[in-house]
Amino acid sequence: MKLGFSLPQFGAAAHRPQDIARFSRQAEEMGADSLWVGDRLLAAVDPLVGYGGGDTVPRQFRAALDPFTVLTAAADATESALLGTNVINAPWYPPALLARSFAGIDLLSGGRLLPGLGTGWSPEEYEAVGVPMAERGRRLDETLDVLDAFWSDGTVAHSGPHWTVAPSHVEVKPAQRPRPPIYLGGFAPAALERVGRRADGFLPITTVPGGPDLGRAVDRPLAAVREAAERHGRDPNALDVVLRINPDPEARVEDIATTVLEAGREHGVGHAFVDLMYLAEDVDRTLDLAERILEKVRGR
Repeated sequence: MKLGFSLPQFGAAAHRPQDIARFSRQAEEMGADSLWVGDRLLAAVDPLVGYGGGDTVPRQFRAALDPFTVLTAAADATESALLGTNVINAPWYPPALLARSFAGIDLLSGGRLLPGLGTGWSPEEYEAVGVPMAERGRRLDETLDVLDAFWSDGTVAHSGPHWTVAPSHVEVKPAQRPRPPIYLGGFAPAALERVGRRADGFLPITTVPGGPDLGRAVDRPLAAVREAAERHGRDPNALDVVLRINPDPEARVEDIATTVLEAGREHGVGHAFVDLMYLAEDVDRTLDLAERILEKVRGR
């Protein structure tokens, strides 16, 4: 199975963006199949909604690099690793600008972009970007329409409730044709329905150790996604899956490797990535962990 890692984007790593290229290059040389970014804008002091349903926001989110900057650096430093977003909070961005940024990164990387989109969870972040949080689902749906318009051949045009694009010439397209595959995250019923109706892939998530078993984390939501795909006349088996593994600070390399192997052997997951944000705050330590996980998973 494909195995990737998060890029150094949050926490202490955010203060050393010059390390992104070195991490990307060395992780690829070790055998990492993919490199990933997330999307955080701020960490509220007294959040109305905490991370993961709690009442706080992780300390690491107090420092966050722009995901498009990080992906650009990684694209320039690598040759084969896939470059994913898990996830870009799509409703924050005018979709015309999102289409341009994604197209540029896909071109720069030679067609290696895996754009994953979601809606986020922080009311304070929505307030900061001036977007009503209550509209996030509808805005994500319309964003998908605008991306399709911008990445299709011919004249670009769109008219919707939130954005209008006059008939226009936009000749810079992504390297992947007809477009990069769109992945969507989320676990609410409406989010799973959207994945089945609109996406090329699903982004489930689990925590190690102590998170939900992979049946609950992967199999159950994926069954709902595939049912939705069938209802909308799509091939449910054509949907790809990339599993995000979030290790807790006390997680061992053995715990992570076991979860990766179980996901592949028992749950049919063909691609996973490990977010090392909570386990290491410097690039050398992060690279060491990535190498040890790869060795365990691949029996080297």
